[in-house]
Amino acid sequence: MNILFLDQYSDLGGAQACLLDLMPAIQAQGWSAQAVLPGHGPLVGRLRAMGVPVSEIPCGPYRSGNKRLVDFLRFPFDVARQVRSIRRLIDRTQFDRIYVNGARILPAAAIAAQGRIPIVFHVHWRYTGAAAWMARWGIRRSGAVVVGCCCYVIARLGAAAERLHVIPNGVADCGFRERSFDTAEAFRIGIIGRIAPEKGQTEFLRAAALLAPQFPNARFVICGAPLFGIQRFADAVQRQARGLPVEFLGWRDDIGSVLRQLDVLVIASREEGLPRVLLEAFSAGVPVVSFPAGGIPEALADGQTGFLVQESSAEALAARIRALLTVDRSRLREVAVNARHMWGLQYDVSHYRRAIIDLLVTLSPSSRGATRTAALPPHTPPPQAAAPGNIPSDK
Repeated sequence: MNILFLDQYSDLGGAQACLLDLMPAIQAQGWSAQAVLPGHGPLVGRLRAMGVPVSEIPCGPYRSGNKRLVDFLRFPFDVARQVRSIRRLIDRTQFDRIYVNGARILPAAAIAAQGRIPIVFHVHWRYTGAAAWMARWGIRRSGAVVVGCCCYVIARLGAAAERLHVIPNGVADCGFRERSFDTAEAFRIGIIGRIAPEKGQTEFLRAAALLAPQFPNARFVICGAPLFGIQRFADAVQRQARGLPVEFLGWRDDIGSVLRQLDVLVIASREEGLPRVLLEAFSAGVPVVSFPAGGIPEALADGQTGFLVQESSAEALAARIRALLTVDRSRLREVAVNARHMWGLQYDVSHYRRAIIDLLVTLSPSSRGATRTAALPPHTPPPQAAAPGNIPSDK
């Protein structure tokens, strides 16, 4: 089988990490892969290092989040050029599947494929506005099979139920470390992810300002970089952190090493799909305190595999962390053990790879997306963590 992978970014965000995670499974099947990406970001080098040929395609750059007028004016011209590029590849090479890793590139793939090649559209984010319109149009035009990382992201795409598949993200083992929460004093509390308004670094720093006087030995860690061109916000975050015990780690590929140095991970996002860092924290045994954004409640059961802060505010976040560090320290260890067990049952990268491979095998040109379900059906409630105390510790 020969698969053409299309991505709308060449930077390394979470969706691109999922693509990299899939490649070893593609190669283990003896299949061939070729990728088409915009620009020359780090994803290009990572794919080429894995032996995957990479071609360039025009796609932006576009502003992340709300688009500017110039983005809308440029987009139709980009689509036309994308269609020509993809058609040239299809004419030169026999592809059996097209794997689209983003809504921005889906319309061109749908037009270029002309219904002759099955398309898988992998959704990592809940699209709104113009992006949602593009996604729905591309799905209708191509008859694409839609894979979502959680139920939340595929709820409004308008595709027939038989073409919707929920396949949760999977991550490699980050290395479980049991922590001594009962005796710890110098807690390290961190947030990991690209630095952007929707990721909640502002709320994290406000909570840090509220917690620092009560926990003078605590340290707060921000790990990430302003991907996709949001440098102005990153500069504002740096200014906001002045005078606080905050350490900026920048972009790190060794997330397992970062997590091993944390006692609590905060996810303060306003909007999410199923963030990889949540699953990486599960694997590493780092308790997660999170806002209930997007698909997070589908994986995180409050009090069992993590802690949800129902009011998405810095004050509520600080209050929940304060209670955990002063009253409920024993629950931190219980939750960490439960979450590690849940990672092994559902979110190990091997589960993710196997489900995607099964889905790719079932597609055929005549099916137009009518396949069997490769993972959780979209309307099935997510499984909950087992009750605390019934799960053996991983060491």
